[in-house]
Amino acid sequence: MASRASSDNAVPTAPARIPALPGLGTTWYARGARYWVRRSSGAVLWLAVLAFCCYIALALYGGFRGALPSTVRTVWDWAQLAASVVALVWGWRVQRRGHREKLLDPPAPQEFRAAKRAEAGRAVWLTLAGRVLWLIAAPVAPACVAWGVGWCVAAFTVREYPSEVGARRWLEEHPAGT
Repeated sequence: MASRASSDNAVPTAPARIPALPGLGTTWYARGARYWVRRSSGAVLWLAVLAFCCYIALALYGGFRGALPSTVRTVWDWAQLAASVVALVWGWRVQRRGHREKLLDPPAPQEFRAAKRAEAGRAVWLTLAGRVLWLIAAPVAPACVAWGVGWCVAAFTVREYPSEVGARRWLEEHPAGT
């Protein structure tokens, strides 16, 4: 029989270090009140950004619309409404399809951080290019923003982010924090 100090006895493994995810920290693991505060505050922040984008899109569209004759303006407004509804649904579907694909092969915490860093580097140039595109897209700006609204709303109404699924799988594969 082995003594208590013997190496033959099973040593309890140290708990795995829970990886911190960007935007969620370590709150994703327990999914308590702090987790939902972080998720809802992110959604509220994006809601404010989307409201500003909608305002800008409608202001640009209003400038374009003012130059149209009365009969053309009415037809264009109805076409813009239909295009905006279609774009909203399209944005929603694109986000949900992408979410399902990411859940099939969720990123590990390190892969997720690397992807976020790469995304942030591209965002600067996309922002600069986007300024020029806004001037060109003024006639269809409401539909473009509707697509973005659908995409963002779908992103924030999922039950679980792919980064959380990937981090859970990583914890299962590395139980001792290896």
